Amino acid sequence: MKKGAKRKAASQKQEENEVKASQESQKENLKPLPKAKRAKTSKPQSQPEFFEDKRNLEDLWKAAFPVGTEWDQLDSVYQFNWNFSNLEDAFEEGGKLYGKKVYLFGCTEPQLVPYKGENKVICIPVVVAVVSPFPPSDKIGINSVQREAEEIVSMKQMKMDWVPYIPLEKRDSQVDRLIFQIFILSCTQRRVALKQMKIDRLKKYEYCLPYFYQPLKEDELEQSTEVQIIFPAEPKPVFCEFDWELDELEVRLNSFIIMLLSN
Repeated sequence: MKKGAKRKAASQKQEENEVKASQESQKENLKPLPKAKRAKTSKPQSQPEFFEDKRNLEDLWKAAFPVGTEWDQLDSVYQFNWNFSNLEDAFEEGGKLYGKKVYLFGCTEPQLVPYKGENKVICIPVVVAVVSPFPPSDKIGINSVQREAEEIVSMKQMKMDWVPYIPLEKRDSQVDRLIFQIFILSCTQRRVALKQMKIDRLKKYEYCLPYFYQPLKEDELEQSTEVQIIFPAEPKPVFCEFDWELDELEVRLNSFIIMLLSN
């Protein structure tokens, strides 16, 4: 083969190699780039939360029913976490109420106070403590400016009663083994039933307060002169009343005999 032919064949082969290399280079450029891996971000460590231990008598002021407060104002009484630490301290050793049997009831005093830049009427809760060896009263006095006279009714008629208060640290104990020191005035009237209640009955709750008397000073109270007599007769017992100041014994006795004979 002549030198010119060899040189031409070598040149063609070189061109073919260059074209092939160029095509392979283009194919490499057309391949999708590998996805970049996302850098792992470390989660910030959460700060530990600390909660204050609940005090033994922390909810005592809430447990005492705020007697005489309008029903639609009850929620506003509890919207603030009022501080009654002075009441709690009184039951601690060395306090005025330590070791004593105490009866508590609540009430409210509406006051005009500055709050968030404006003056608002806020019901401020008050807790009254009565030291007594037995319940100071089982009556409720209902009185207002609109009423002509005070009405005295039984607590049970208003669904109220003195119930024992169990401190926080003793609420896991058996109730029948506890010795109760604190009693609170409780009301079991359900608020959902207020819509069906008559207005006069509803207003009684707004005008009532515990009716207290001095049971240890009975000589200062007006004594009743009326005596009730029950005679066990058949078919039913006979009831009679005798007033030892106003009634004459013989006259009342004769009427009592007549009642027995006609029974």
